Amino acid sequence: MAEQSEQQQFAVLIDGDNAQASLLPQILAEVSKFGQITIKRIYGDWTTTNMNSWKEYLQKYAIQPMQQFRYTTGKNATDSALIIDAMDILHSGDVDGFCIVSSDSDYTRLATRITEEGLFVIGVGEKKTPEAFTNACNQFIYAENLAPPREPRKRIKKRRKKEEKYDSPDPLPLLLEGFELAAKEEEWVHLAALGSALRKLYPAFDARTYNHQKLQSLIEDYPDTFALKRDDSKTPPVSYVALVAQQKKN
Repeated sequence: MAEQSEQQQFAVLIDGDNAQASLLPQILAEVSKFGQITIKRIYGDWTTTNMNSWKEYLQKYAIQPMQQFRYTTGKNATDSALIIDAMDILHSGDVDGFCIVSSDSDYTRLATRITEEGLFVIGVGEKKTPEAFTNACNQFIYAENLAPPREPRKRIKKRRKKEEKYDSPDPLPLLLEGFELAAKEEEWVHLAALGSALRKLYPAFDARTYNHQKLQSLIEDYPDTFALKRDDSKTPPVSYVALVAQQKKN
């Protein structure tokens, strides 16, 4: 019980009009990596057929549906309802962080306001989500990275042309920038520290965006740029990364 009470408490607030119901289990699993989910709410007009896809998940995952009527055609009242509830929860002091599930840039100011209070904000949305919202979060997770793979993917050891392998831009410049931020005066950088630096630079950074499950696997795709070493004397083992060019100088 003591260990459970020390976990970070999170509120998961879902814009039902701008999220995919089938990914709910994966979303909850991702947030659970950061702490304990104590509030789970989905917002929308439950009198419309648009919300039908969510109904089978409500009881299974103990999520509270929040009704918000559309008073005016073409206007989305869900945004306002979610934002008002978020501010009430924020001022209650009952949580340490929020997960906002939406691809809508209207939540940018909400995310900024929450982080100003020192709370951690996770965003979940599609790759079409405007950068203003993704960068306002401490960490942003693309919904596409949560979808289960259609078929098993074999690990590719030799790097092919970027356009054949990635749907996203070459991550190497970002990896180098993150390494520079994390390294400071150190030659070898803890892999976890590199991951933290990358998310500070780009909250939406995720190895899965580049078809890798882990950062180490992505790093291994650049053997001419990065060197890796593993310290098995520690429990669990710890991995470190360095620049190959620096290693050659030494």
